[in-house]
Amino acid sequence: MHHRLDCPSKRQLLQTGCALAASALGWAGNALAQGHHRIIRIGVTQIVSHAALDADQKGFEAALLSAGFKEGTNLRYLRHNAQGSLEQAHAIAQTLVREQVDLIHSIATPTTQAVVQATRSIPIIFSSITDPLGAGIVPQRSERGQTTQTNVTGVSDLWPVVLQMETYAKMAPQAKQWGTIYNPAEVNSITHTKAMRAAAQQLGLELIEVPIRHSNEVGPAATSLVGKVQAFTITSDNTTVANLEALVAVANRHRIPLFAGDVDSVARGAVAAYGLDYFLVGYAAGKKAALVLKGAAVGNIPWGPVEKFSLAINLRAAKAQGVELAPALLKKADKVLE
Repeated sequence: MHHRLDCPSKRQLLQTGCALAASALGWAGNALAQGHHRIIRIGVTQIVSHAALDADQKGFEAALLSAGFKEGTNLRYLRHNAQGSLEQAHAIAQTLVREQVDLIHSIATPTTQAVVQATRSIPIIFSSITDPLGAGIVPQRSERGQTTQTNVTGVSDLWPVVLQMETYAKMAPQAKQWGTIYNPAEVNSITHTKAMRAAAQQLGLELIEVPIRHSNEVGPAATSLVGKVQAFTITSDNTTVANLEALVAVANRHRIPLFAGDVDSVARGAVAAYGLDYFLVGYAAGKKAALVLKGAAVGNIPWGPVEKFSLAINLRAAKAQGVELAPALLKKADKVLE
């Protein structure tokens, strides 16, 4: 497994940020504010609010704090949430361009596609995007780890799909049919579902997919899978994750194990997730934003994935959903919720 890499914890990151902030605030010699005492304005556009994406923004702000950019002192955030609406995502993008913000932090694929279409001059730092290449956010010539030479860079949240499915299949060995719910309007979800389908086939499993358009369809979609599947697994689909509680309710009621891919969903009722801590996704994006605010050209900063994965387990959810977890597996977990 790959989840024990040498990577700072959230507590270490926050402690470092607080320690550095005092000295760094006095410097703040970035290109955007050099020679001026104005407040730097960062536009934030988020497709929807759920634990993972909220943690992303918190990590982003923690990284900027550690670099000397403190909200209310030399920085202001203009936070926007599209509430799952693609139309609203484009409206927010236009608003941020009219406001002439100094930098945009775009969280998730649809909001990033909107701001990339809206401006070629304002620096854009994206995060929580599964496939920036496939979504047309970075140029086709720019592979991960490379620069874009545009006004865009950021952090991908590509999940270790095969390793996830292998891990979950061991936790629910009786499950041969797995159900998933996703919104085909999200490019990231199409990419991820395709990868999940291939991983399931590789393991001799069947993935049964239910497409939805809105978060209020999650409960009915989950119910439609009852009797057809023996386990649920979800993608990085923001529409589904925004109403995860509806899926959890069905999983608990019918004792169908639910597995996620982001650790924040475990606290919300999934049995387990072998995936990303989205605070660290946002923190990595925030470090790139700090470079831009200090004078680096955004197109010269490489984009790439976060490669630190964690295994989180929820014992209460496991009991409710009829999953028996081996002691050896619990010892491997980075986080176990009672």
